[in-house]
Amino acid sequence: MTLHLFRLECLRMLRDPRYLALAVIAPIGFYLLFATVFGGGPTRPGELKGTVEIMVAMAAYGAIWGALSATGPRLAHERSSGWLGQLRAMPVTARQLLTAKIAAGLAVALPALVLVCATAVVAKGVRLEAWQWAALLPAMWLGSLPFALLGVVVGLLVGPEASFPLSYGLYMATSALGGLWVPPAQLSPALQQVAHALPTYRLADLGWRIAAGHAPTWADVAVLAAWCMGFAGLAVLAQGRRHRPGRTGAASAATSG
Repeated sequence: MTLHLFRLECLRMLRDPRYLALAVIAPIGFYLLFATVFGGGPTRPGELKGTVEIMVAMAAYGAIWGALSATGPRLAHERSSGWLGQLRAMPVTARQLLTAKIAAGLAVALPALVLVCATAVVAKGVRLEAWQWAALLPAMWLGSLPFALLGVVVGLLVGPEASFPLSYGLYMATSALGGLWVPPAQLSPALQQVAHALPTYRLADLGWRIAAGHAPTWADVAVLAAWCMGFAGLAVLAQGRRHRPGRTGAASAATSG
């Protein structure tokens, strides 16, 4: 049943024009724009070429929205519409449902990663070693997990009217503060400290380090893991809150089982 729900969630997202526009088309367009304007300058020894640095940033940017949008707004709307209540008639537990949504969030993050990188190769001649591609894409793909978990938290706590603007606001704010729009080295020292604590920066840093021929740092892994655990804990608390005795309706039905 979890596999069936996973397939259903993926198909629904891939048919959603808003997902395609924001998670796939927009990052590709921004990459072409920024790489053309800023990607051709000279680099100092040890620095990534601009076309590669921007590729990683925009791949992360698209993957984040794919993971977040597949969970947060959809879960909030399903709670409100009664769809989750209807699932009670089927042998579906809350754990299976949320597992399927998180897995679908990861799955739909992948097209943005792959297509932005493919655009960089075709349009801007980006070249990496085979091992770098083999490490970069899986690392960034798994690194998008915190954003799928964040979406679950939003979907469980926020109503359908607020879920999309809140998700999008968090997406834009953390992308900007995490150095996806402006190279982190150009941020002020205070903002660099903020960036280093955010999962957006750590996701991109995985790719930047691999593209430079280095292994990801333990700090990248630890910060992303900490955000995963934090969001997972909030999701459990939110689910328990909605499952308290006396709560009725679609929201209570969503978390039963």
